Amino acid sequence: MATTNPWVRVGKVPFGKGVFARQVISKGTEIGIVQGKVIDDPEYSSTYCIDLGNCLSLEPRTPFRYLNHRCEPNCALHTRDVEFEDGSPAPSEVFVEALVDIPPGTELTIDYQWSAEGAIKCLCGADACRGWVVALEELPKLQKKVKKPKMAKSPKASEKTAKPKSPKPR
Repeated sequence: MATTNPWVRVGKVPFGKGVFARQVISKGTEIGIVQGKVIDDPEYSSTYCIDLGNCLSLEPRTPFRYLNHRCEPNCALHTRDVEFEDGSPAPSEVFVEALVDIPPGTELTIDYQWSAEGAIKCLCGADACRGWVVALEELPKLQKKVKKPKMAKSPKASEKTAKPKSPKPR
């Protein structure tokens, strides 16, 4: 069942689908609640699932199922505590918030912040791209695992000056 959201639409991107702004979205706007199926299984993993903690994952429905990663995102996922009608604790509610003003037609992106164990090469194209889909604090762990090729020194060498659930390591 597709969920309609007045702020966003799903559209095509070179590698699949993405979420795009239908209208101007101001910084700080709560764009929508990420709805889907809550799964109580510490081993569960999928392309789209979001880690809720305490062995719970959220398998999101459209449109937010298609939020793509960017090392310089324009949105973030947040959680808040909720209760069932009887007052007992329910799984956390996940919502999308705009980090900056977003013009119409712009793709909404989040930083996946994966662990080093689940990291994959990043192709986001951001100026501050980390090169890997990984949490900034996990980047040093990943860099230790990747051997850097030795390069010839040149006198004119220039210098290069970042939570969905990460997939299971293969």
